[in-house]
Amino acid sequence: MAHIQLRNITKKFGSHTALKGLDLEIADGEFFVLLGQTGAGKTTTLRIIAGLETPNQGDIFIDGVNVGDWGAAERDVALVLQQYSLYPRYTVRENLEFPLKPKIRRLEQREIDERVARVARTLRIEHLLDRKTDRLSGGEMQRVSIGRAIVRKPRVFLMDEPLSALDAKLREALRTELKNLQINLGATFLFVTHDQIEAMSMGDKIGVLNDGHLVQAGTPQEIYNNPLNTFVARSVGSPPMNLLDGELRGGNAVVTPNALELPFEGGAKAATDGRPLVFGIRPEDLHLESGALVEAKVHDVENHGVEKILTLRVGDTVLRATVSARTEVALEDSVRLGWDPRKVILFDRASGLSLKHAG
Repeated sequence: MAHIQLRNITKKFGSHTALKGLDLEIADGEFFVLLGQTGAGKTTTLRIIAGLETPNQGDIFIDGVNVGDWGAAERDVALVLQQYSLYPRYTVRENLEFPLKPKIRRLEQREIDERVARVARTLRIEHLLDRKTDRLSGGEMQRVSIGRAIVRKPRVFLMDEPLSALDAKLREALRTELKNLQINLGATFLFVTHDQIEAMSMGDKIGVLNDGHLVQAGTPQEIYNNPLNTFVARSVGSPPMNLLDGELRGGNAVVTPNALELPFEGGAKAATDGRPLVFGIRPEDLHLESGALVEAKVHDVENHGVEKILTLRVGDTVLRATVSARTEVALEDSVRLGWDPRKVILFDRASGLSLKHAG
């Protein structure tokens, strides 16, 4: 497999700069997820690694070798796209065989048959081998598309939102299959998505990309529990972290004086009383309990089976809280609200930067 490193990559399209001094490292055998919204630079990063785009500046290393001057074929990477890259008039078997029959390096038919059979078994598409691909469902076509990548045994798998066109249930099933596949192959995967649930559930590491910059990279737990700034805090977590403007006063987090004041423990030295701050608290770290300090109104209730997500109002402030499905609560109920003060993250209001990261 392969270790990938991008150093100071800048890519411009006319007057638009898609990537700005991007540094990225993906370990050998790692499942790395690049998370970002449309226009963040995810697909451009993928295409630069694949050799389909040339950066204006910077270096691309695969296993320590600078491959900037190498063509796409020389880099030995496989690209799986959202749109299925299949030949509709071919059968599934013929589609899987196609990457193994280049004129410059034709394999023996026995080796081709063995590889196709192994991939079909791995992806559970053996029963589809003699079916034309234009007669497949979306999920079946994506499996075949992934199979075309696997059958070549490439050094790196690059996946550009391959599940986004599928329905929710199938997406969930294929997430699990792809992760298991990566583990079984021991392969290096770079998976691009705008879906933070995909990122959290699949990635060994996540890189959060925004406007051509890599904002933060780390394990899903690191990104979730210790976001670098308010952008990352909003990007990861469903529902997202509550971000409340306020300040510290005598050991309390004050968002709305006399209405939304809660105790606070610890914090950075820079968190002085009166400094404009943003208090970050995950919905699961808010709780309803009689006798809690804050009174809130229930504005909305979402039932998710094992849990409920409540939208609460305290004056003009809106918060989301995740509670047990057994919690009896209705719209317009008045509830008492508290939080786990140890789980509050402080951000500087002007820069959005976490005070823990800022020192």
